[in-house]
This record gives sequence, C-alpha cells and structure tokens, in this order.
Amino acid sequence: MIFVFSALNLPHAKVARLRSRTIRLHDSLALVTLSLPIENPFEGSFIHTALGAFLKSLAFVCEWEHSFTFSTERMEYAKREGTSMTRDRIPAKLAGGFRVSRREFLAGCGACALCGPALARGAASAAVASPTADDRPKVGLIFTHISPQEETWPYKGYDYEARKAELTARLRKECPNIEFVPATAQSPDEAKTLLAASPDVDGYLVYVIGIWSGAVEAIAASGRPTILVDDLYAGSGEFLIQYAAARRQGLKVAGVSSSRFEDVVEALKCFECMKKLRSSVILDVIERDPGEQAKAIQEVFGTKVRQTSAVEVNEAFAKVDIAEAKKWAERWMSEGRAVVEPSRQEIEKSAQIYLAMHDLMERHHAQAVTIDCLTLFYGGKLPAYPCLGFFQLNNDGLVGACEADLESTATMLLMTYLTGRPGYISDPVIDTSKNQIIYAHCVAPSKVFGPSGPANPYDIRSHAEDRKGAAVRSLMPLGEMTTTLKFNPARREVVVHQAKTVENIDEDKACRTKLAAEAKDIDKLMTEWDRWGWHRVTFYGDLKRPVENVSVLLGFKVTWEG
Repeated sequence: MIFVFSALNLPHAKVARLRSRTIRLHDSLALVTLSLPIENPFEGSFIHTALGAFLKSLAFVCEWEHSFTFSTERMEYAKREGTSMTRDRIPAKLAGGFRVSRREFLAGCGACALCGPALARGAASAAVASPTADDRPKVGLIFTHISPQEETWPYKGYDYEARKAELTARLRKECPNIEFVPATAQSPDEAKTLLAASPDVDGYLVYVIGIWSGAVEAIAASGRPTILVDDLYAGSGEFLIQYAAARRQGLKVAGVSSSRFEDVVEALKCFECMKKLRSSVILDVIERDPGEQAKAIQEVFGTKVRQTSAVEVNEAFAKVDIAEAKKWAERWMSEGRAVVEPSRQEIEKSAQIYLAMHDLMERHHAQAVTIDCLTLFYGGKLPAYPCLGFFQLNNDGLVGACEADLESTATMLLMTYLTGRPGYISDPVIDTSKNQIIYAHCVAPSKVFGPSGPANPYDIRSHAEDRKGAAVRSLMPLGEMTTTLKFNPARREVVVHQAKTVENIDEDKACRTKLAAEAKDIDKLMTEWDRWGWHRVTFYGDLKRPVENVSVLLGFKVTWEG
C-alpha cells in the first residue's frame, strides 16, 4: 500500500521545492522514501520546520525518533557528493537509519486510529491505539482540603495553591491521553455542587492534600468511579478512613497511598481502559446462540459485539492475495524455531485465514475477533484453523480469541488496554504433586510483554485434538509472575489467581502450548471451576493492583481463587 503526500510548489528562493513523499510498506520492512532536491537542504526554512514536525509525528507513532536526523544526514551527504538522495546511492551507514521491521512500523502506526486494525490490508496488525483527542477520558480532578489558616495536616499556612498547580501540571504531563478538569472542594456542600456540575466526566481523581474537609466522603458516596489519592503526610487521616469506608460499602472507589507518583499514573490507566472499551467492537464469528454474554458485555463495558458467520469469513478468504499469504507463511516459518507436522500449504491457508480476519476486523471496525473455531472447522465450514492468525493479532496488540468465548475475549481486550500486554486463553490442568497449574492451549503469543517487547521461541504444530491444520506451541519465559483471570460481566465478578512460570512442558497429549506455573495455594485453586467454566486468560506480570483497581471502578467483585 502506498501513501503519497502531495508536492508543495513554493518559490525556490524562500524554501526548497519538494516532490512527492512516498511511504511504501514493503514485504518485510517499512521504507520511507523522501524525494528531495539537494541544492537546498532548507536549513532554517519554514519547510524544514514543517517537515521536521511531520517526521516527529511519525516518530511518535512509529518510534522513529531518529528518522529526521537520518534524513538530514542523507541530504548533507547528497549535497557533498553532488548526487540524488536515493536509497541505492546512500552508504549503508546512512541507509540503515530508515530500515525498520514491518511489524515494528505497523505496531506503532496503531496510534493513528482507535478503530482501524491496521493501515494496510493484510499488513501486520496495529497495536491497540491511543485515544484521539475526542476519545480521551474526561476526569474531574478534585483537590480536597480546608482553609490554610486552620491548624491541621500538613500544617497551618500551607500553600495549597502551589501544591495544586504542581500536581495538575505533572498529571497533565504524565497522562496526555486524559483530559483533567481541576476543581477544589473544602466541604461536603462544595463537593456536591461539583458533582452536580460535572455529569459528563468519566470519573474522578480526588487528591486529598489536606484533612477533615468532609468532601471525600461526599464524592465517594456519589457512586461514580473515583480514585482517591493520599498526598502523603497531608491527607492521610481522611484518606484512610474514607477509603476503608468506601471499600466496606462496595463503592466504586480505588485508592493510592504511595510515594511513587507512577502509582497514580498507573491507576489512571483504568479510566483510559474503560473509555476505550466503550469505543470498541468485538467481532463474533458464530452460528449458534451466543448466550447472555454478548448483551452483558455491551451493557457493562459498552463494547459492541457484532455477530457474523463463517460465510463472511469464507468470502473474505476467497479474496485474499495469495502472494501475500505466502509471504506471511514464510515469515512465520522462518521466525519460528521449528515446523513439526503442518505442510507449507496448510500454513499458507492459515495465513489466508489471518488476512481474511484482518479484512473483516477492518470492515467492522473491530479491535477483537473470536471464532467458534472448533465447531466450524469440525463441521467443514472453515478452510483452516485461525490459530496462527490469532497468534499474530495478539502479538501485534489486537485480540484474537478462541472458541467464540466472549467472556475471555472481553477479558483479553480489557487487559490489553490496561497493560499493553496480550493474554492467552487456556484449558488449565492441575498437578498437585508439583504444586503446579499448567495453562494448555493451541494458541499463545510469542510477545508476552507487548508488541515492543522481546519475542520468545515458538514451534508450528498441528492442532492437538484432531492433528490437523496449523497451531502454535509457544515456549514462554520462565521465572516470571503471571496473573490469570476472567471477567464475567453478567455477574459483575472477576476471578483471579497468580502463579510463577517454571516450565514449558513437552507432552504429546492435549493442547500444544503447555506453560506450567507454581501456584500459591493449589488446593484453593481447585474450587471455582464449576462457577467459571474451564477457560482462564493468562497475562505476564504481577497485575494484582491494576486488576483490583479496574474491577472496583467497574463495580466488579474480585474473587481470588488461589
């Protein structure tokens, strides 16, 4: 796909004349080609500034902070050598500056649009995008304290105004994707007035910078999602009492009492996550009744669930560019550690399914897709398993989920927004003799720390149950804490446990990926399956606090199963 930026015909005496700029997405790399005359590298000119700003915007999206430096360096080289600035005439030490993998390029380009899964049909999926200005959550930033003339914490005569200005500036700097609306409440009545005047906010961040205002209790009791923050040694007494009371009453109140400002920033990601969910779409490929979960997901998270059938998948499959599918198959085979059972032809069909899913996600403006894969493939209604396609989507920051499991799909989408990391669905096995839970499935990512993180090895295997098609055995990092969970929107409840990874089990029985992890309480971990079903979703990281925060703000009960 080619993006052309139109020529600017401006007087040469003032600025350089630029021909068209072209971004070409090649098969294995993203190449920026700038066709520029070399007589005037336009130092100090308007166009130099404008182009610099443009390339910096690309750097923000694509993590190419060095791109403009290299382009200037190339022009200087071309000017000295008296030649045109084309890739084949630029030395390798300069040409290398513009080479970036297709995955890295498109993963960054996801920031361009929340609802578009990629910039080019069949290209690597874009990372979950940052919200646009219109989609930023609007957060009421309320500072609570009493008169500085009163004898109280932090102390009489304290400069509350300076502290408010400092915190507001820092929040805006650290959280550019949130719109803050600052205000002050020094009494319950003032707090109630602020609540009445701000019905359109997505939630409140209440900074307790002084004690005994009474405003904290009034805001917490409003029922709106609220994060309380203790400005240590200033708001501690009122924070501790009101936060404990709010939790006891089951109110939508999370709390931060930390000297690390980053902990406040992390808590605020919950508001971004919740806002993104309300702008998102899950594409559900299923030919049976999806049950109550589709309705519950829309009512509770605001996420639309759009149902389609295998017919639409097959229509998209038939239109896929076969050459592009072959390139994806080659990439997966070359990047993997081994191809065990599947033939090249089978992997190419998996690539066609991936590209078909990608097209459908773009058509439906979806950030997640789940397919009733076993039923449809066993029934002869799908030409290939979607496992490798799900693998790629999850690596690239979108969501590909197995078996039309909407609860797990919504869990994957929510947590990907919250943490920037992919999860994977599993059918767990418990081995009490080793105090282990084994997360088994035929789909798992190889970039468990997110699209920009390191990749772990993987093998391409057949699907386990029927020994057909192509699936993934991912050999994931060991010695890492994982958080495994599932949200049930119909019950407004989430089940969670944590375990530390210890082994990638090689066992021919059951699903291909088998990640073993040491559980905290293996006996307790055997007690909730009848209420939640077999599936769980596993994410790398100690995510206890963000899970608890977002659950409280959504009004979910948290059930720790082990």
